[in-house]
Amino acid sequence: MKISAEKREKISEHILAHLYSISPKSIFTSHIAQEIARDEEFIKKILLELKKKGLLNQIQKNKGGKTYIRRSKWSLSADVYSTYKKTQEQEFSKT
Repeated sequence: MKISAEKREKISEHILAHLYSISPKSIFTSHIAQEIARDEEFIKKILLELKKKGLLNQIQKNKGGKTYIRRSKWSLSADVYSTYKKTQEQEFSKT
């Protein structure tokens, strides 16, 4: 079953909004998939697309410097966070 580009875009926006809400914390792909109520592999594809666009950072090492073998953590890039924050502040000031 194919998902339309419009729906993929909405899911991407939901992922970015969720990561903004927990920023600066980073979370695993499985937690994002659970939050969005979608399959992990599908969410991983979207996360990788967002990473290619420069919107996300992929974290592949834990705090001790050990590389994760089968999973990754994700967070918003600093530029995206600041842009998103400005947008949210503008929306808040309008109301």
